[in-house]
Amino acid sequence: MTTHQTHPTTITTADPIGSFLTALSSGAGIPAEIYAPDATLDATVPNWRLGQQGGSAVAAELSRWYHCPTTLEQVQRRSFSGGEAVEVDLSWTEDGIPHAAHQMHLISVGDGVITSATVFCGGRWPAALLAEMEAARAG
Repeated sequence: MTTHQTHPTTITTADPIGSFLTALSSGAGIPAEIYAPDATLDATVPNWRLGQQGGSAVAAELSRWYHCPTTLEQVQRRSFSGGEAVEVDLSWTEDGIPHAAHQMHLISVGDGVITSATVFCGGRWPAALLAEMEAARAG
């Protein structure tokens, strides 16, 4: 299990998944150059499923999701042939309200770039809902 803190660093394609995680945490947008020109996104979010075609479109969509500096509380990267499953717990503050989310990214890589990403997200949880979840866990 790895914990990442928010700090801007240089984006490289030597590890495009690491570059994605660095960009996600920066809040400065997801760079299109870490995606293949024909990359795809298939995302399942609460009550919705969406897709994007093309590296620039994928980066633009994910940049809308990750537009605030974000702390990656826990990251688990599990390799599979041609990519990784990346489970992430993340937190951020938006409009003064703390939020958190739990996501799974199934990311395929080829020739040093991301070729496809399938994302499952339980939703954006504002502070009040996080407190309710914590109370439920406490019993």
